[in-house]
Amino acid sequence: MQKPIYILNGPNLNRLGLREPKIYGKTTLADVEVHFREAAKEHPIEFRQTNSETQTIDGIHEAIDKASGVVINPAAYTFTSLAIFDALKIFAAPIIELHISNIHRREAHHHNSYFCPLGSIGVTFK
Repeated sequence: MQKPIYILNGPNLNRLGLREPKIYGKTTLADVEVHFREAAKEHPIEFRQTNSETQTIDGIHEAIDKASGVVINPAAYTFTSLAIFDALKIFAAPIIELHISNIHRREAHHHNSYFCPLGSIGVTFK
């Protein structure tokens, strides 16, 4: 049996489609989930969203024990959470950091991801 890929989404991503559509577009998180499930085909995925830093860390800890990889959009925690960074450092399998907007074309406070030093692959949706 294949280990799932964990897809972890951070704060406010449950408001996609309504939140700042000029930046994030009109795609909802449910649309994003459909995209991932279609792309994964038969490979199992565990798709989650939380507004809680604690629940994000708990999801990473679960992935450490159960997952073959993590795709994470930590949202605002990208720029603020050493706790999530420390949890991801424990994860030995591939990590992909994913953002909907290009964080390097946004305001200066969006330019420095804590997760880049992990060797994560940065991907932008939009």
